[in-house]
Amino acid sequence: MSAYSSAVRHGGAWLPAIGLAALGSTAVTLAVPDVLGAAVDTAAAGHGVGGQLLLAGALMAFGVLCDMTAGYASAACTAGTTAWLRLWMTRRVLDAGPANSGGFTSGDLLGRVCGNAADAGRAGPGAVGALTAIAPPVGSLVLLAVIDPWLAVAFLAGTVGVILVLRSFTRGTTRVLRTYLEIQGRIVGRLVESLGGIRTIAAAGTAAAERDRILADLPELHAAGRATWRVLARSTFQGSVLGPATLAAVLAVGGLELVRGRMTPGELFAASRYASIGTGLGGLTSVFAAVARSRSGAARAAELLELSEVEYGDRAVPEGTGELTFLGVSCGMLRDVDLTVPGGAAVAVVGPSGSGKSVLATLAARLRDPDQGQVLLDGVRLPEIAHDELRAAVGCAFERPTLVGATVADAIGPNLPRSRVEDSAKAARADAFVRLLPQGYDTPLADAPMSGGEAQRIGLARAWAAHRLLVLDDATSSLDTATEALISDALLGGARGRTRLIVTHRAATAARADLVVWLDEGRVRRVGGHDRLWQDAAYREVFAA
Repeated sequence: MSAYSSAVRHGGAWLPAIGLAALGSTAVTLAVPDVLGAAVDTAAAGHGVGGQLLLAGALMAFGVLCDMTAGYASAACTAGTTAWLRLWMTRRVLDAGPANSGGFTSGDLLGRVCGNAADAGRAGPGAVGALTAIAPPVGSLVLLAVIDPWLAVAFLAGTVGVILVLRSFTRGTTRVLRTYLEIQGRIVGRLVESLGGIRTIAAAGTAAAERDRILADLPELHAAGRATWRVLARSTFQGSVLGPATLAAVLAVGGLELVRGRMTPGELFAASRYASIGTGLGGLTSVFAAVARSRSGAARAAELLELSEVEYGDRAVPEGTGELTFLGVSCGMLRDVDLTVPGGAAVAVVGPSGSGKSVLATLAARLRDPDQGQVLLDGVRLPEIAHDELRAAVGCAFERPTLVGATVADAIGPNLPRSRVEDSAKAARADAFVRLLPQGYDTPLADAPMSGGEAQRIGLARAWAAHRLLVLDDATSSLDTATEALISDALLGGARGRTRLIVTHRAATAARADLVVWLDEGRVRRVGGHDRLWQDAAYREVFAA
């Protein structure tokens, strides 16, 4: 089922309410000309028209009530569907993981989840609106046939043209809107990237160049916008010809019938109103433009909803020491890696930039799967382990951690008892500065500004709770020397019983590790103790760089 169809179906009980209210409003729209036409004939005959005018007023009041009901139901349906779509899209992106969702920039994701989901959220009311939009012309045709069959013939000839115009308008609008939204997404993506590095841009004095980069697609966006207006202008022009022409044809036929005595002035008045209602292209184009925008938004949302989710097995983490095994692994820069990380050992991963250190760490934590080969934890393939089991066993800390949660305690361990949260913070040397915050561990994360080193310590504390494997990807790079030394003591001494895979650029960390894995050009060049490897000049150059 497409994202558009799913969005329509999610409208549920709101859709019949919208449809019934719209049909009630249409019924009023079609009934009022007949009542007023009868009033014209009654007045021409010299009789009182108070009752008919009262009826017309009551009908109009009912029409207003129907419009209010439809408006409320449409807003509620749109809000509910939009929220549901955003939740679905966000979950899918998170479940897909960084490997499967990496093709989308942060700005593009933001634009799709916020803007395009809102467009797609209008799918249900838009679809109902498109269906009920046929009621006025169909009703007008029937009522014209009741007044005089020749009026219906004249009206029908013009209506065929209106249908062709709407068909062309909907197709053209859908196409150009999709292009417009895609270009808009690229611009937003670049803007979000630039905002994230605004200090670097300011320091480098490249604001003008960055502005040009962000707005590079502006001419294309302008062209797509102009194309949208051209489609609308063409349809409006065609409608401005067809509508009056149809009305003129109905009035001409009606005039002849009036002269022949086969129609009353009131019926001619009603016929003119039905002709205007049935060929009112302005209201119809807005309805079909909304459908086109919903379809375009749903198409962009669908690209996220079609992301492949990371699949997990149902096995528990096996008994063992945390031995990590790479068998014939190729992924990204890594090529044919065969490696065994001893259980319970502190293993430093070193190498020049681009050697594959971060990829190795990502595979060890199962943040992505290898293109070829297998990664095993205590003899079991990582994809076979259940999600909750794996995430409780494997902890990750990164160079630039993103802290999430309502409070600082949530950022460390959202589902952990306070005692374990505090123990983890103490191990990562974060407890002291956390207690200085206004509400300590209960300080809202938004009210707890942190330096890069403090954020790294919170990231380390979050990973610390893992009971089998710690994966640290340059996770101490922003720490001062004294703090790093204290954390190294905790990692290399106090974390016994857990395997520690530590990506590092520092010789001091490698020197204290139990084992060093030296990567070069995506392959394992050597594995051994730091002192033995230090005798190789090429190894020493890794740290000199």
